[in-house]
Parts: sequence; structure tokens; C-alpha cells
Amino acid sequence: MHAIARFSIPLGEAKEFRAELEALRSVLAQAPGFIDGLVGQNLDEPTLWHLSTSWENVGSYRRALNSTRAKLEAIPILARAIDEPGAYE
Repeated sequence: MHAIARFSIPLGEAKEFRAELEALRSVLAQAPGFIDGLVGQNLDEPTLWHLSTSWENVGSYRRALNSTRAKLEAIPILARAIDEPGAYE
């Protein structure tokens, strides 16, 4: 399964936000069931960002987000995501 989180971040915060997304990807990468993750900035609208991750199954993804480490490190960043569905098969 794939999870996509999109963000709208002011240009002045771009460098710092990229570092936060990369750190978040690293946290998630340590979870069982994680396959791959990508961070990117939109080429046409540079205030838009995404974190795309691939997982063995939806359970792996949900367990990763429920871990203590994710609650401390990942959820504060993911809380800034655009409010839209992001889980795909």
C-alpha cells in the first residue's frame, strides 16, 4: 500500500521543512513493513511538498504511526499535512 501526505509550506520554511520530512522518512523507515519513501517539492508550485511511502500492507502503516516514536516525532509533522485521503492500494 502507498501513503501520500501533501503539505503546503511557505517558501521561507522550505529548507527546514525538507529536513523535517527527511527525518520523518527515516523514522518511518525503521518500522516493520516499510518498503520505500520519497520526499519531494512540487516543481510548478514550490510551496507544495509530499511524503510518499510504500508499505507491505495497511496494518504495517498503521502500526508504524501508532508507535511511541512516531507519536513523538512523526505525528507533529504529519499534523501539518493537507487534510485529504492519503492511503492507496
